[in-house]
Amino acid sequence: MDDNGPGAGPSPEGVDPKTSDAVPGQGLSDHTQKRIGHHLRAMYDTIVQQPVPDRFRDLIAKLDASTPNSDTQG
Repeated sequence: MDDNGPGAGPSPEGVDPKTSDAVPGQGLSDHTQKRIGHHLRAMYDTIVQQPVPDRFRDLIAKLDASTPNSDTQG
C-alpha cells in the first residue's frame, strides 16, 4: 500500500519525495521548476508542430465568417 495518501500515484521520473531537495512549505526548488519547464516545453513543442486538423480549420473559418470584425466596433 502507498503511504503517500489516497489517490497518490508513483512519483514522476522515479523521484522519491522523501529525498527531494524541496523544503516543506517552500514550494518547488529552482532545480525542480527548471526540470518541469524543460519537460513541458519538449512535450508541447511536439504538439505545436503537428498540423491543425481540417475540421478545426473549417470550424475556425465558419466562426470567423459569422463573427463581426471586433476592430470596427467601438
